[in-house]
Amino acid sequence: MDKWDKRFMDLAEEIAHWTSCFKTDRSIGAVIVKNKRIVTTGYNGAPAGIDSCKDRGECLRINMGIPSGERHELCYAIHAEQNAIIQAAKLGVAIDGATMYCTHQPCSICAKMIVNAGIVRVVYKHPYPDEFANKIFDMVDIQIEQYKE
Repeated sequence: MDKWDKRFMDLAEEIAHWTSCFKTDRSIGAVIVKNKRIVTTGYNGAPAGIDSCKDRGECLRINMGIPSGERHELCYAIHAEQNAIIQAAKLGVAIDGATMYCTHQPCSICAKMIVNAGIVRVVYKHPYPDEFANKIFDMVDIQIEQYKE
């Protein structure tokens, strides 16, 4: 890892603090970078115009007893990686060939979006228990690296 990886990972960690997720251990940030330039950022939170779990004062997943890593669709939040990709599409910014920095290893749903977005490298800090995501990255030869200081 080089100084740029540290800079962008530090930024992903800062952006994670913007989460609107009720569970404080689920503060996730993502930064998409191309040619050492920040293209978009994302954090996990409710879609625009929808009350977040913080606003509601409760977590739907906790209330339903859903374990981490399962039933991703039963959550008000959009993942940080998804938000960063969506922002690029919304702004009309190409991310083909980009690198994504994430505070946590992407799940399989995000992995599929990363593949189709044309992102070629993913750098994450914390592991996530989703082996299927790793298989997806391996199938398309996306470079995935765990960041270590």
